[in-house]
Amino acid sequence: MKTNPSSRIPVNMYFEDVKVGQELSTESHFISESDIFTFAKVTRDQHPLHTDPEYCKQTEFGKPIAHGLFGLSLMEGLKAETQIYEQTSIASLGWDKVRFLKPLFADQRVYVVFKFTDKRLSRKPHRGVVTEEVKLMTNDGEILVEGLHITLLKCRFSRDN
Repeated sequence: MKTNPSSRIPVNMYFEDVKVGQELSTESHFISESDIFTFAKVTRDQHPLHTDPEYCKQTEFGKPIAHGLFGLSLMEGLKAETQIYEQTSIASLGWDKVRFLKPLFADQRVYVVFKFTDKRLSRKPHRGVVTEEVKLMTNDGEILVEGLHITLLKCRFSRDN
């Protein structure tokens, strides 16, 4: 199986390639203040906690924090950059047990750790359902966001054969 040279993560994993218990991690990403402000603008959620440095000085955070959904979206984006399911993903079936554990700030460097926790064949041939435990981490090892992601993947082999 081909791997992404920058992350050593397999490219185009099929259902059969997934090993329950296997843990992988992405490259890190630097969060800028512009990233946070742009997400606020695009999503139309421009609450001062995310966009107003002066307002935030009066809060327990002291500076703007990213939306929790920014962190969740970034988790999926960093995984996508690895090309792990580039041509094998059929659909994201959703997220369960998502928790925003700590605030995400500008000027932090983060990465994603994900572990395959379950897999099963779908009722339809040629597909399987994979569950990943996913965490957005700081370079200091703090978990900022965590959740379970359920993905529908192509099977390499058909059960019809």
